[in-house]
Amino acid sequence: MFKRLWSQLFALVLVVVVGLAGCSASPGGLVGNYRQDTMTVLTSLKAVLEMPDDSPDRAAAQSLARLNINDFAARYRQDPALTKLSSFTNMRTALNSLAAHYAAYPNRPLPEKLKTNLEQKFKQIELALQRNA
Repeated sequence: MFKRLWSQLFALVLVVVVGLAGCSASPGGLVGNYRQDTMTVLTSLKAVLEMPDDSPDRAAAQSLARLNINDFAARYRQDPALTKLSSFTNMRTALNSLAAHYAAYPNRPLPEKLKTNLEQKFKQIELALQRNA
């Protein structure tokens, strides 16, 4: 029962996020503010990591995560002011790891080791953003 409720709640949240993303200027929901966009992508990726592997909404969440990864990379990879920030280098490392897994194994769940590494990177990114680094 809890699993079904969680699945329905996540589906509702995902529909709202996708709907809001469709109304924004950017297809991934990014607005052009580095810190805000980084937190948007982190939130999206954390939602995917926290989903059960057998969730029916997992494919939609992964698609949204891929869209956010691609949009974030395209928007910020050429900005020389950001390449020196630890939040950006950690974010780029995390996104590359996740994108590589999705490209190589689109139908397989994330390995625990990768999940753990991503969670650590996400914490480092959040701390760096709080320090403006």
